[in-house]
Amino acid sequence: MKEHGQKNTSVTGDAEYGKDESDNGLFPEQRAILSIIAAHSQKDHVGQYDRTMEQILHEVNSFFDADHVLLWEISEEEQKPRLAHSYVKTGSDPSLPASLNETMPYVFGRVCDFTPQWVSRPEDLPPEARLDRQYMEISGIRSFMVVPLMAGGTLLGALSLACSRAEREWCNKDRFHFQQICLAISTQIDRKRSYYLLQQRMQFENLISDISARLMATPFQDVDREIERSLEEVRTFFVVERCALLGIRPDPRVVWVTHSSHAEGHESVPGDINLAELFPWSYGKLIIEGTHTTLTSIEELPVEAELERRSWIAMDIKSALAIPLFIEGKVSSIILLNTLLEERAWPEEYVPRLRVLGETILNALERRNIDHNLRESKKQLRARLQEIEQLKQALDRENTYLREEVSLLFEHNGLIGESNVMRSVLHQVEQVAPTDSTVLISGETGTGKELLAREIHCHSSRKERALVTVNCASLSPTLIESELFGREKGAYTGAMTRMLGRFEVADGSTIFLDEITELPFELQSKLLRVIEEGTLERLGSTRTIHVNVRLIAATNKDLLQEVERGAFRQDLFYRLNVFPITLPPLRERREDIPLLIWTFISRLEKKMGKRIEKVPQRSMEALQSYSWPGNVRELRNIIEHSMIMTGGGTLTVVPPVEREASDDEDGSFALESVERSHILAALQKCGWRISGQGGAAQALGLKRTTLQSKMKKLAIERPTR
Repeated sequence: MKEHGQKNTSVTGDAEYGKDESDNGLFPEQRAILSIIAAHSQKDHVGQYDRTMEQILHEVNSFFDADHVLLWEISEEEQKPRLAHSYVKTGSDPSLPASLNETMPYVFGRVCDFTPQWVSRPEDLPPEARLDRQYMEISGIRSFMVVPLMAGGTLLGALSLACSRAEREWCNKDRFHFQQICLAISTQIDRKRSYYLLQQRMQFENLISDISARLMATPFQDVDREIERSLEEVRTFFVVERCALLGIRPDPRVVWVTHSSHAEGHESVPGDINLAELFPWSYGKLIIEGTHTTLTSIEELPVEAELERRSWIAMDIKSALAIPLFIEGKVSSIILLNTLLEERAWPEEYVPRLRVLGETILNALERRNIDHNLRESKKQLRARLQEIEQLKQALDRENTYLREEVSLLFEHNGLIGESNVMRSVLHQVEQVAPTDSTVLISGETGTGKELLAREIHCHSSRKERALVTVNCASLSPTLIESELFGREKGAYTGAMTRMLGRFEVADGSTIFLDEITELPFELQSKLLRVIEEGTLERLGSTRTIHVNVRLIAATNKDLLQEVERGAFRQDLFYRLNVFPITLPPLRERREDIPLLIWTFISRLEKKMGKRIEKVPQRSMEALQSYSWPGNVRELRNIIEHSMIMTGGGTLTVVPPVEREASDDEDGSFALESVERSHILAALQKCGWRISGQGGAAQALGLKRTTLQSKMKKLAIERPTR
């Protein structure tokens, strides 16, 4: 195929595409194939991903009238391409490559560089692609296209399409269509990975919960066997060669294997192990500092751990996870996982759960010793059993939360309001949400700017991906650049690993920058470049990264005033001010207050175990007449305080008192006053008991230390008798 009568022989690189044949930059035929892909994706659950992908590849092959389409996926663990799905046209019998990196190494190298390739004939390949050209001749491939599949700056794999019947000139339109299809398929792969990651986390939570329940119910004579079984299940889940529980000798430098599970051909280490001599770096971390260690590979060991490096090599250790367990503040045991065949990463989210498992095992061992030796009283035994039951209940609650997170992955609460001003805001949301235009949200503190940003995102075409939020005021000036744009390993002192920035994480989705006026002036030009060109460089790198991100910004200040006083770039202001939305303060939509009050009541009823049937008319009128300097956030605090004070079915409301603010006050005093009244009411109701069952900390849903800190900040002291 040719375009404009010219032959195109480009091998790699992006093509420039005209958009005069379609609105929205899409050709009619491209819209058709993308609609088919979207239809398959929407009607099929992610659990039927394989079937859906086979159907999509069939449609892609038919769209280009090619001979076969191959989908290669690259897992995070192996970093090697795997032929995940393929479609071969009936009557065509090509020799499909078993491994892309071995049969076509040059092509795979370009894929790893995120570079698409368009080859119309074997002669188009450069001299260094000798093996790739040989494979084309052997397999009968005349022409092919290969495009990397990416999401969030991560290489997911590649999609290749080939013709064996005749050579094909890949015109710009072909390239454009194929790249857009690849973007759609990348979304499906990323969606599948996110789904299975959550499923895996749920599986692990269920595993730990089941093990804890079994250990609690196991007779003391079977505890050791049950612990071995539990370690076997953990080892199988992580697919590692060794999982062991190490005990600490009276000499803390020496450990020994008390229980273990190991793969066939990889026996457990017998006898005592002198950590201080063989693994001095780990000894310092685990025993002296009491912190866990997660090492993906031997290269992550610091320079000072040379002796440790030798021990790893001698014992064929490829990666390790070690977690210290405590009894009465001292390290008593260590949970250890090793891989001996290949390296692997250890997600930090699993560490707390494994620590809970270890503590449950220690409790089971102690219970065994109690039953066996009769050295502890029945009261102490019941206390330990109660602790185990509490751990199990905590795991069950977290497991329930995780299930809710899966089911509510793409849900949102929505904005509340029926006033004319809120209807106008919602109408603006309906107008701008389907586009990719930048939105600037302004409004006072507490009006719900982040909620409005989520509403826009959830009604956009990017809603399948999570909204990435950044509070510019909460990040320190020294770290905000790396947080937003990422960093390379060694970019500055303390940067031990490479880190993706928030813009890379939000690639293909929406990023919400709250308190945009707090962004340092010197970084505003870099943000402007991302908005205008869609490119950035990580801190410590010169490589340009392309991102496709929709931006929503918010501020509680007047940006034009910030521009006039030189605190904000004028050009950045105009790039942000494409579609401004102003959220009205609560005092300008008083007719929404009753609806908001009943919404907060319904949400708090289940949490507090109360049923409210009536709000006195005088209280409702008083709340509607108040000026609400803290807006919706302040109203919610008042309702929560009232719910705590209410004992029957009628809400007991103590309306806030208006006060004249001084010139240097911005309304924060009113919020502080509400919080102080709220805490005082809870303390009085609980008889000034702070911690424990029935204490004020429990009633307020706070930690004891957090409540004490707030009492000190707000100058709350118990009155003397």
